[in-house]
Amino acid sequence: MLRRLPLALVAGAMLALPACGSVLLSTDTLTASEVATAAEDALEQEVGTRPDVTCSQALEKRVGASTRCTLTGGDDPVEYGVTVTVTETDETTRIGVQVDDEPADDDGSAETGSS
Repeated sequence: MLRRLPLALVAGAMLALPACGSVLLSTDTLTASEVATAAEDALEQEVGTRPDVTCSQALEKRVGASTRCTLTGGDDPVEYGVTVTVTETDETTRIGVQVDDEPADDDGSAETGSS
């Protein structure tokens, strides 16, 4: 049985523990869908519950490349911005995932978090 925690609890836990993950990448770019799945996997591994992450842009396989995504959790409609950044490239591509400190504004923008 998949247990969903309130988004505030999930986001708070993610803020305390920036997530990292590895992605097997045979091409030079992660599609937007692959970026979202990799971010969900990394965050789930860090906090024990899987958020819903949506990304609209692909991510280039280059250290320092980043893209912005949106995170929601369960039935909570509050959205948080997420920055996904390539941190290492070798046989696999490692990413860092940082959830913003504050929920996104009504226009979809959010302030970038810091840890």
